[in-house]
Amino acid sequence: MVRSGQTGGVTDLLLLNGEPLRTVDTALLRATSYGHFTSMQVRAGRVDGLDLHFDRLDRSSREVFGRPVPADRVRADLRTALDHAGSGDLSIRINVFASDGEPSLLIRVSPPIDPGVRPPRLLAFEHERAVPHLKHTGTFDLVYYGHQAEAAGYDDAIFHTTTGEISEASIWNICFARGTTIVFPAAPVLPGIRQQLLQQGLPDFETTPIPLADLASYDAAYLTNSIDPALPIASITTRQATTTYAAHAPSRDAITKAYTALRPQPI
Repeated sequence: MVRSGQTGGVTDLLLLNGEPLRTVDTALLRATSYGHFTSMQVRAGRVDGLDLHFDRLDRSSREVFGRPVPADRVRADLRTALDHAGSGDLSIRINVFASDGEPSLLIRVSPPIDPGVRPPRLLAFEHERAVPHLKHTGTFDLVYYGHQAEAAGYDDAIFHTTTGEISEASIWNICFARGTTIVFPAAPVLPGIRQQLLQQGLPDFETTPIPLADLASYDAAYLTNSIDPALPIASITTRQATTTYAAHAPSRDAITKAYTALRPQPI
C-alpha cells in the first residue's frame, strides 16, 4: 500500500477502485494525467455538499469520457477509504481517469487540513484556465502563477480575463461584499462546491462582471474552497494599484449564517 508521512493519526494512502495500492507504476501515472477530480474535507465521516461532489464527478465523467460515475459507486469507495484510514477526519481527493474506456477512481487519503487564519495578499495575473468549468488535472498553470506570486512577495495569485474582469484565484473561488450583499464574478470559472453551498445558503446574491477598476468599491473580499469556507482577503495588487480590505463584520456574519444553515452529509 502506498503510504507517506503521518499527521494527526491519519496516514496517507491510495486506493484504486476500492483496492489499496501497494505500488504505483508508470502506466498509472500516464493514465491519471488526463482526467478530473474533486477534493473534500471529511469531519466525523461527513462532508459539506457531498451530493454536489457526486454530481461533479458524474457530470464531468460524462463530458470527458462519455461514461457515468454513479454516486453509489463513489460512496462505496469512500467508505472503503474511511475503513482503511481508521478515522472519520480526513482530506480526500478523488481522481477519475480512464485507461481502457471505463472510468477508474483513484482516491488519495491524507490528514485533515485546517482552514487558513491569515488573510492573504494576492497578486493579479491575466490568465484564463483551459476548460474552466471542469476541475481537471491540468493544474500546472495554477501552481506556476502561485509560485510567481510568492516569488514577488505575495501569498498567492488571482486571475483576470483579457478584458480586465476578476475570475478566480489559483485554487479558490472569490467573492466580494457590499454591505451584506455577496457578489460573485461573472467571468468563466470553476463552480466550486463551497461557492455553490454559499449561494444556496444566502438569501440573495449577485453575479456580475467585476472589473479590476472596481475592486476598491467593495467592502471586503473572500476566498472559498473545500478547506477555507470564507478566508478574508487582505489585499489585491494589480498593475495599476493595490486595494486593501479590512475586517468587515456585516458580510462575515452573512456568510457564516449562510453556511450554518446547511448540514454536512454522511458518507
